[in-house]
Amino acid sequence: MAAASTNIQRFKFSTEAYHQLGEYGLLPIDARVELLDGEIVEMSPINSPHSGTINRLQKILEKLLGKTHIIANQNPIQLGKYSEPEPDLAVLLWRDDFYFDKHPVPKEVAFLVEVADSTLEKDREFKLPLYAQANIPEVWIVNLKAKQLEVYTLPVEATYSQTKVYQVGDLLEGTLVPTLKFDQILPK
Repeated sequence: MAAASTNIQRFKFSTEAYHQLGEYGLLPIDARVELLDGEIVEMSPINSPHSGTINRLQKILEKLLGKTHIIANQNPIQLGKYSEPEPDLAVLLWRDDFYFDKHPVPKEVAFLVEVADSTLEKDREFKLPLYAQANIPEVWIVNLKAKQLEVYTLPVEATYSQTKVYQVGDLLEGTLVPTLKFDQILPK
């Protein structure tokens, strides 16, 4: 008996094709998906701790950086021909059009934030390497389960060469937010 073939043909979607799928109504209007390395990937539902953390952090970052940067909440970042993730927050360089004319590209990103509970593995193993390959200078992963903040810097190929983990009470040493304490991000 012959063995079944395990060769599965996969097709990569470009960002252009991905947008066309949406325009032609081939993706449900309420679909929570993002394009990661040519694959259309379903995003996890957002629970209350996740959304509350995003809301809190967005308010803090707006207060600290809102006059010099744009804080985008779950909006696409154009990482190249095959990836358009939607990080929880993106701290973007100021543009007078507020990115109306086109999505931000890596050179316009100061840093990205992913809030992770059920998505921790996906954020670390799949999205983080894409961000490093695109040369995003800094990525934060707010790990809600461990109540810690992981800050990744110095991208080299598909990884970050420096990682710093902050615990509750620690003062951040980020480039743009050196006066922020990690526990300010978490609910009291």
